[in-house]
Order: sequence, then C-alpha cells, then structure tokens
Amino acid sequence: MSIIIGLHAYNGHTIADETIGTMLNKLHPYPADDVQVWHGPSLALACHAQWITGESVGEAMPYYNPHLRLAITADAILDNRDQLCDHLQVERSQRHAITDAELILLAYRKWGTRSPRMLIGDYAFVIWDEQNDLLFGARDLLGNRTLYYHHTSQRFAFSTVIEPLFAVPGIARELNESWLAEFLAIPIIMDSIDVHGSIYNHITMLPPAHSFTLTNGKLQLTQYDSLEPFNGQLKLPSNNEYEEAFRDIFQKAVQSKVRTHRQVGASLSGGLDSGAVVSFASSPLRDEGKTLKAYSYVPNQDFVDWTSKRYMPDETPLIQSVAQHVGNMETNYLDFPHRNSFADIDEIIGLMEAPYKFIENSFWLTGILEQAQRDQVGVVLNGSRGNYSISWGPAYDYYALLLRRFRWMRFHSELKQYGQQAHIGRSRMLPTIAKIAFPLLSRTLLRSNEPSRPQIIHPDLAKRTNIFDRLKHHYVGLSDYEVDDIKARDYEFKQLAVSNHYGVSSTKMGLRYGVIERDPTSDPRVVRFCLSLPIEQYVQNGISRSLIRRATEGYLPDEVRLNHRTYGLQGADWVHRIRPYWPSIVQEVQRVCIDKNDLAASLLHTDQIQASLNHIGSDPQPQQAYDPHLKIIMQSLIVSRFLRRMA
Repeated sequence: MSIIIGLHAYNGHTIADETIGTMLNKLHPYPADDVQVWHGPSLALACHAQWITGESVGEAMPYYNPHLRLAITADAILDNRDQLCDHLQVERSQRHAITDAELILLAYRKWGTRSPRMLIGDYAFVIWDEQNDLLFGARDLLGNRTLYYHHTSQRFAFSTVIEPLFAVPGIARELNESWLAEFLAIPIIMDSIDVHGSIYNHITMLPPAHSFTLTNGKLQLTQYDSLEPFNGQLKLPSNNEYEEAFRDIFQKAVQSKVRTHRQVGASLSGGLDSGAVVSFASSPLRDEGKTLKAYSYVPNQDFVDWTSKRYMPDETPLIQSVAQHVGNMETNYLDFPHRNSFADIDEIIGLMEAPYKFIENSFWLTGILEQAQRDQVGVVLNGSRGNYSISWGPAYDYYALLLRRFRWMRFHSELKQYGQQAHIGRSRMLPTIAKIAFPLLSRTLLRSNEPSRPQIIHPDLAKRTNIFDRLKHHYVGLSDYEVDDIKARDYEFKQLAVSNHYGVSSTKMGLRYGVIERDPTSDPRVVRFCLSLPIEQYVQNGISRSLIRRATEGYLPDEVRLNHRTYGLQGADWVHRIRPYWPSIVQEVQRVCIDKNDLAASLLHTDQIQASLNHIGSDPQPQQAYDPHLKIIMQSLIVSRFLRRMA
C-alpha cells in the first residue's frame, strides 16, 4: 500500500512548486519502495509507494493515461480483479500485469462517479479528470484505508496521513475540541462517532463508503453504497447448504487477501475468528509454495495468571492445536519481554497522530507488525471483526428475542440444551436473559443500583460540547444496559464510525512498518452474506456461534471449534509489565493535575484523575488490568502528552 498526497488550486490561485516536496518530506518515518510526483495545471499528485502486490512492483504512481486524459494516485489493493477485468474487457494476456490503479481508471471511464460501487478491496484514490476539470476520489466501503483533506475557496489538499497537510501554508495545528470530547466521553475503544472530523480543526476525513467530486472549488460528498444485503434474507433448504455457501464465499475472501509478492503472515489467537482465517489461508498458500507465518502474543514468562478458569491469557495450547491441525504454518510465540504500554506511548502517539485507547494491547500489536516487517511479510491477516460477522451468534440475546416473541416451546428447548452444553442452571441464566429482553423494565427496577462510571472529560468541556446528548443515541458503552448483541451487530456494520475506527488504526500502524493488515471477516462479500442469514443459523440446539462451528468442521480442531468454556484474554499482563514504571507514571499524571496552566487541565477532569490515583494506590496489581480507574490514569497521560506534542 502507499501514502498518497495531492494539492489542487483553483479560482485563479496557484500552488508553489516546492509545497508538494515539503509535504513529501514529512513522510520520512515511513518506508517506501518508490516516491514519485505528477504535475498538472494547478495540480500536483504524489505517491510514497509501498509495493505489496506483484502487480505494484515497479509501478509508475501517480499514473497518467494520455488517451483517457486521466491521472490517478492510489492507495489500493483490489480483491475482485477477475470480475473487473471481465466487465472492463481487459485482454486475458494483459490481466496478470495490469495494476489496480489502471483498473480503477478503466472503471472510472466506464462508470464515472458510480465506479466505487464496483470495486471490492481496500482503497483510497484520487483521480484528476482533465477533460471535465474535475477531481474525484473515494474511500472503500469498510474504510480500511484513510484519506484526510483540507478544503478552502482557493485550494484542496489531501493525504493518507495527517502530517503532510501541515506543510501546506495556512494549515495550523488547532485542536478540535468536539472530537476530543467524544474521545474522552466514549468509554469503549472507539475514538469518535464523527466520521468526518479529526483531532485537528480544518483537517477533515473522507468517511468510509464515500466519494467526493471537486469542480471549480465546490466540494460534494456522496455515500455511494452500504453493507445492506443485496437480496434481503437468504433462505436455503438445509444447514448443509448454509455451511457450504459460507465456506465458498469465505474462501474467496481469504484467497483474495493473500495476494502479495512477499511472505504472508497472520495474527493468530486460540479463538474461532483468527483460527478460521488461517485454516482457509493455508491451502492456497501451499499451492503458491509459501508457508503462512503465524504471530501469537503470549504473556511474559514471569506473569502469574490472576484470571478465573473461564479466561486464558496464554492461548499457546489452543494455538499449537490449530497449527498442527491446519499445517503449512510457521508459529511465532512473541512475549516482547522488554516492551510495555508505558514505554511505547510517544511512539504510538506519533504513529496514530492522535491520542489512542488500545492501551492494553498497544505494545504487542505494533510488535507483531515490526516482526512481520523483519520477516519480509507483506500481508498480515487477522479476524478483527469476526465477532460480528462469521462467529456472531449470542445465545442469551437470541433467547431474549424468543422470550419477547413468546416462543415458549423453542425458548424452553434451547435453554435446556444450552444449559447442558455450558453446565449452567436455568436459574442463573434467566435473570440475565430477562434483563436483555426487557431492558426498560430492568432500568426502572435497578436504577438506584446503577454503578457510577468515572469520567475523564472535564465537566466544562462536556457542557460546552453537549457531548452526552450527542452520544445518547449511539451504542458506545455509556449505558450499563447496552447488552443486546443483536442491536450491537447492527451498529457495528451500519454505523460508519466503527469501520472508521478500525480503518484509521490499521492504516497508520501498517504504513509505519510497510505491512498491510487484511481482515477477511470484514470483506463486504462476507459481511453481506452474514447479515443476510436468519438468526437461527447463528444459535441453534443450545450452541452459540453455531454457523462458524459447523462450517469449520475439518478445518479446525474440535478443542477450538467446539470450545464453549474458555475465552482468550490477550493483554491481561499489561499491568504486570508497567508496575516497575508506576512511580514515574504517578509523578507525570500528578503534574497534569497540579499545573492549572496546562491545556490538559482545562480539558481533563483532574479531580477524578486524582481520585483514580488514590483508588489504585502506590502499587497497581495485575488483577486491576480492567479497572476503569487505571484506564483513566493512562488515558490522561496519553492525552496530556499528545497536547504537549501538538503545542
């Protein structure tokens, strides 16, 4: 993949020749196989290229086609090349060599601004249509690649990452308080619900599934598609046919995502999602003569497991079982003994160009990509969004649905079978199911017992941005009663903010190491298929996540495929790792609380931060890994460092 940048002036204005070069100079932290610039009238396009696919090696990017009078700079890997070549009547002798950018140009020539609907893959691109004096760009349906821009009456500048935009005269590092308020108020890992905004004022993001046209300085944004299934609910005669249909579409998605001239890697845990990905990837890689390099995070050797028997911080036994069963796999167990969530803060702030929340996992997520870079890997597969696509199937939520619909016979039968599978009595299950089925009643009965959630956002910032009113209709963890996983899946794929969150982190982390992360569980073909299935395909006969368990028979070992009792808990040792640094953390955070002239003190709830410090005490314990007070302390440190960096 690549970093694309560009600058266009209009309405009688021009661009300085050196500006595009200054923008490119901001990209020195990122590896590149090639850097090129193309100049047009009052226009400059550039590409800081990372060659991932065989077709991209030696590619001229930006690319100008004089016959079509079209220029393009693209950050793109297309997954439906064969289908596109058929539609675009590309000669068979040319298909192995034609680049993805050239296919995008041909698609634009044929379908114009509707062309993104025809593209499947991870992409962001900008096309200069010389004949129509028009700039056109798009971002893929799931937002797996990013595109930031700055628009005025005089110019339009864009970039895959934010930093090059500060090389454009007049663009300042001005904090977007609204975005930061969302970041601070949302307690889950999502950064923001604003799919247009960034941490900086005047720097905007093109949302997932959107395209833009720019003519004579007038910018128009359009949502070109959604993930709604094409033909409504899929009805097939039998379980076997649903399973076969799933395997067919998932195999195509996986196979399209291993296309690289380098090695192929995968993030592998002991769960269903990553296990399914590697099991479907192994065979096509074997046919290419490649071995899949699997990367698995494991805790420090001196970590003492504090979790219950339900959880598994070290998933090595399950991973070994998958590797042995699937074959054609080189396993790498990485414990990163000298890395931790505190020492890497500055590096990850720089990488993300913003504050971040994935505190527990930060050091090993980047560590895996760094190791993949050393191993000459081009693509790292993962199953990040599988919980809401291929392995979705929440039993309790389904049973709540049966209860609301008064389907007593089915409810009784399913509950009995689930209890036998999970060794749980009905008396333990019914209160939780009733709470999900009738959330309004639960809130009324339990309102006085609702736990107070500590807030890191300064009350004044919350008030002037009206943040909690803005968030109340979003499924972002503000309420303790957001427990309906059926609604959660709807939010996962229909609200663009979720896809935007995944895309931003994946793009920025991958670019830093010259590696692209690809997720077959969020391939549009897979997501649409999964959304089209009746819910009974996901929960049946007392078995949750039924479809993936049935469809991977023979692909995964039964100890993983039929595991109902234990769950992986990656990152459970993060507090264990930072304990030696705790005095330094406390000292730095207390400075934020004391210095009332510090910008952070006006944006963060320093009284709550001090209370959280008192709550955790002088020696945090590993079992406090998911204590919200500890997260508040670390988030305050990250935000304050970002604000100092921005100044």
